[in-house]
Amino acid sequence: QVQLVESGGGLVQAGGSLRLSCAASGSIFSINDMGWYRQAPGNQRESVARITNAGYTNYADFVKGRFTISRDNAKNMVYLQMNSLKPDDTAVYYCRAEINYTYYWGQGTQVTVSS
Repeated sequence: QVQLVESGGGLVQAGGSLRLSCAASGSIFSINDMGWYRQAPGNQRESVARITNAGYTNYADFVKGRFTISRDNAKNMVYLQMNSLKPDDTAVYYCRAEINYTYYWGQGTQVTVSS
């Protein structure tokens, strides 16, 4: 049974920083792409940042220069460093990973940015 568990969400003031973590566990043979998505109330889930197993990254325009995605392949972890947070960044953040050629989602972690 493969599982993704996010952590690191919380309440922060505008301009502040948070670091999200996502741990993959279970019977894992391979992990390819990993990424972070978010969903605000009333909105569709949207891609925030993605990283390949070779370390190539891709960011949504609205986070470029503020967020950084990274991964630790030895620990089956992916991270999202979020700086200069804005109230518009408030959402539930989800981790997604292609594990054993199947995509899995985490349960999400709430990020709330106050003005």
